[in-house]
Amino acid sequence: MIYGTLEHLERYAQLDPNLIKGLRFLRDTDFTNIGAGDLEIDGKTVYAFVQEYDTKETNDRPEAHRRYADIQYLIEGEEYIGVAPLETMDEEVEAHPERDIWFYHGATEPVRIGKGRFLVLFPEDAHAPCIAVNGPAPVRKCVVKVLVDPV
Repeated sequence: MIYGTLEHLERYAQLDPNLIKGLRFLRDTDFTNIGAGDLEIDGKTVYAFVQEYDTKETNDRPEAHRRYADIQYLIEGEEYIGVAPLETMDEEVEAHPERDIWFYHGATEPVRIGKGRFLVLFPEDAHAPCIAVNGPAPVRKCVVKVLVDPV
């Protein structure tokens, strides 16, 4: 997991070039007139989607991905994302390999994102997004998917 701000993304320049491509996309994109939906960056290697939703009081179904890392970035609003090492999850409760998403039961620790912060979640990071900070509120989020396991 990486927790940081876009102002310092060049510190990560030695990491995976596709990860940097995703972070630069977030830094350089004006989301003002971009609505919810898919955004192409580099085919299926790096792509993004914008979501609009209301945060919720809890999220008791942490998720993880096996082929892609997530870069989660709030365009507007703020939320908590519960995070935990995948190996600490109690059990797998649902799997959708065709969509690269698995759901679990298990405890997570909240990390607050918004106000220019991003969170990179790798396949070993279980995460429970969309959790309200001060009660349910609308947010706009961009999630960048970065291929890390091209199997």
